[in-house]
Amino acid sequence: MRVLIADDDRVTALILKQTLERWGFVVTVARDGGEAWRLLQDAPEINLAILDWMMPEIDGPELCRRLRQDPARSNSYILLLTGRQSREDVVAGLNAGADDYLTKPFDPEELRARVYVGLRVLGLQQRLAERVTELETALARVKQLQGLLPICSYCKSVRSDANYWEQVEDYVAVHVNVQFTHSICPPCYDKIVAEFENTEKQQLLEKENT
Repeated sequence: MRVLIADDDRVTALILKQTLERWGFVVTVARDGGEAWRLLQDAPEINLAILDWMMPEIDGPELCRRLRQDPARSNSYILLLTGRQSREDVVAGLNAGADDYLTKPFDPEELRARVYVGLRVLGLQQRLAERVTELETALARVKQLQGLLPICSYCKSVRSDANYWEQVEDYVAVHVNVQFTHSICPPCYDKIVAEFENTEKQQLLEKENT
C-alpha cells in the first residue's frame, strides 16, 4: 500500500515516513500542498494521504476539497495532521473532506490505529466497487436476452447473434452465466411412462401373434 505524506516540516515528515515504512508501507513525501496535488494526480495507486493543515501553495483543507471534487480521487482516504485542537478546527477539517484527523505531536500507536481504520475503509470500498462491477456485468448480460429471440418451432434451438443455431441452455449459459441441471417434469414423466408401457404392450401382442 502506497501512502502520501504532505508536510513542509521536514522533521515531522521524516518521522512519519520512517514510522510508516516500519509497518510495511511504501511512502511518498511531498514538501508542500502543490507538490502533493501533482503527485496524487500522477499516481492513482496512492489511496491514503496524510496531509498537514498548514502548508505552502495549497493548505491541507483546500487539498481535501480538491480531492473530493475530483471523481478519480474522491474515494481517497485522507488523514489531516494538525496542531489545532479546538472543536471548530476539527469540524472545519472534516467538513473540508478529511476522513479523520491527528493532532501534533502525534502518538505512534494512535497513528497506527487511524491508518488501519483507513485501510479497512479502503478495503470495503474496493469490495463494493467489485460487487457493483459484477452486478453491472450481470445486468448487461440480462439485457442481451431482451427483445425477440429466434427459436426453432420443432427442435427449440435458438439462433445466436452469430447466426448459429444452438440449444437454449447453451445460449443462456453464455449470455447470463447460468448453468442448467436436467430433470424430468411430471407431465413429461407420465408421457414417457405411458409411451414405454404402450411399446411393451405392442411387443407382447406381436409375440403372441407370431
